[in-house]
Amino acid sequence: MAISVWKWILWLKRKNKLLLHLAHKFAKVRMSSVFRTSSLLSTTLVHVAGLSGRETIVKITGGMRVKADKDEAMLAAQDVTERCKQVGITALHVKLCAMGPGSGAQAALCALPRSEVKIGRIEDVTPIPTDTTRRKGGRRGRRL
Repeated sequence: MAISVWKWILWLKRKNKLLLHLAHKFAKVRMSSVFRTSSLLSTTLVHVAGLSGRETIVKITGGMRVKADKDEAMLAAQDVTERCKQVGITALHVKLCAMGPGSGAQAALCALPRSEVKIGRIEDVTPIPTDTTRRKGGRRGRRL
């Protein structure tokens, strides 16, 4: 009887080690997604989607959190990373789109490492016109 008890204890130890090994193995896996930011003149848009880009996880603009222009990009990025941590995302691939003259994209990008989120790739996805250099009508457009 005593031999079978010891065999049972050894079997439990082996099973426990296997479960601990599997837990450590899966804990190292990082879930990642795409972090897009567009910086316009008056606001900064921060959008996190899945790796395919089809499903939106969180989308926040700078004006949703604070009205001060200097802090909006940083606070929007912090809100996005908090939501990503709740979902379980620990790594982000960054896509910067500089459509307007705003400087919020850089502040949003600098806020990511402070929130302990790993950064994968950083890409510039600004659309570049290929048909002409500048359309006629000037900066303010055609006025009637």
